[in-house]
Amino acid sequence: MAEANPNNSNSALQPNETGLSPVEQAAIVLLSIGEEQAAAVLRCLEREELLELTQVMSRMSGIKVDTVRVSLQNFFDDYRQQSGLHGASRSYLKRSLDLALGSDIANSVLNTIYGDAIRPMTARLQYASPKWLAEFVMREHVQMQAVFLAFLPPALAGQILESLPGDGRELVLLHLARLDEIDRDLLGELEDLVARCLAALDSQSASVDGVHQVAEILNRLPGNRAAMVELIRAHDPDVCSKIEMSMYDFYILSRQSEQTITRLLDEVPLDQWAIALKGAEPALRDAILNAMPRRQAQSFDELMRRSGPVPLSRIEQTRKDIMGVVKELSEAGQIEVQLYDEATAE
Repeated sequence: MAEANPNNSNSALQPNETGLSPVEQAAIVLLSIGEEQAAAVLRCLEREELLELTQVMSRMSGIKVDTVRVSLQNFFDDYRQQSGLHGASRSYLKRSLDLALGSDIANSVLNTIYGDAIRPMTARLQYASPKWLAEFVMREHVQMQAVFLAFLPPALAGQILESLPGDGRELVLLHLARLDEIDRDLLGELEDLVARCLAALDSQSASVDGVHQVAEILNRLPGNRAAMVELIRAHDPDVCSKIEMSMYDFYILSRQSEQTITRLLDEVPLDQWAIALKGAEPALRDAILNAMPRRQAQSFDELMRRSGPVPLSRIEQTRKDIMGVVKELSEAGQIEVQLYDEATAE
């Protein structure tokens, strides 16, 4: 139906230059678009509107072509005025959805629509330093911090949380866990916050992990990657060592074949595995245990329990020692190591 003029509450009942009221013009539009399309529109109306409009439609006859043309033109003019080139405004959608669905459902739909609209904006923030983003939102109230994190990838949200002050992080997570539907006013505040972030981002440098990126590239490099590593080492031994550590990250053991893991179990003492697997991801822990004979796996569990808490520095060093063995065996051709999560087939 044609939208009423907000400056005149009676405009919906008043005729325009065609001599027809907006309801009569709406009736002409529906009679012009075909039965199926008209039925789809009518299903969206409230009972009173439906009765009023269908009564007008039933009384119409002998409509002149010029009247139909002007009514259709008025409809499209009104649509263009409300939606513009960039789509319907939020206020226009709100009024339309209120009529079609009711206020409560309309608010829920709008929150979903505008939540989806803000995600491309927040996606640009992934190139900013998590520490800088944390400093930017640190002055916001805890609820806004939670909403801000809700629209970010979990990895980035975790890094930002880690950079926030230690006291109060649990409140941010608590507010985040309680989020369901976000109030449109709060969503408006978030849009403003993200816009300010993006404006300030122009003066910030992007944060990348160059060592990790090079390691990922080398892991996928066909041919003699060892030769490339040695060329890098000739330029900068320290950087090369970091690259190798990233290439042979402890977690890659979770994707190795049982044959490879079994060979490593023969080379590395169980007490070292008991330390290295402290706090390890379940997938990695399962990969090691599944390669052990059943009796050995049971005794290994007991060994881990007896070892008790272990300093993180010792765990990291033990993992590096194990991966040193992995690298030596791999370079000697004694084991095949899958350095990245490559697709496989049987």
